[in-house]
Amino acid sequence: MSDKLVIMPQPIMPAGTTPSGKPVKQGKTSSISFDKVLDDQLKTEKLKFSRHASERMQSRGINFNNEEMDRLSNAVNLVNAKGSRESLVLLNDTALVVSVKNNTVVTVVDKNSLQGNVFTNIDSAIIA
Repeated sequence: MSDKLVIMPQPIMPAGTTPSGKPVKQGKTSSISFDKVLDDQLKTEKLKFSRHASERMQSRGINFNNEEMDRLSNAVNLVNAKGSRESLVLLNDTALVVSVKNNTVVTVVDKNSLQGNVFTNIDSAIIA
């Protein structure tokens, strides 16, 4: 009697076939590029505001209209494409520190508070 273990390998089936050898029905393949899908995903991620940033905006009467929000989102997408993690975004007379990796505005500084401010822990800056 032999104690050898014999493994019977399963045949490797060609792509697009089932184990019984029948072809798999496939739907139409789309010709959408990966870049297009990625861009669409990035655009659907809405920019968030931290509690601190929201409180700053409320206390200083800072509001952004749709056009300004679009400019801000586009700026964040641009610095994201360059590999930034934390960015200073200058929008009109307002400076925003954005966590690019979290897609979140961390703080907002208005025109009156910009003088003498030092922004640390950023790796990029963009004018939106």
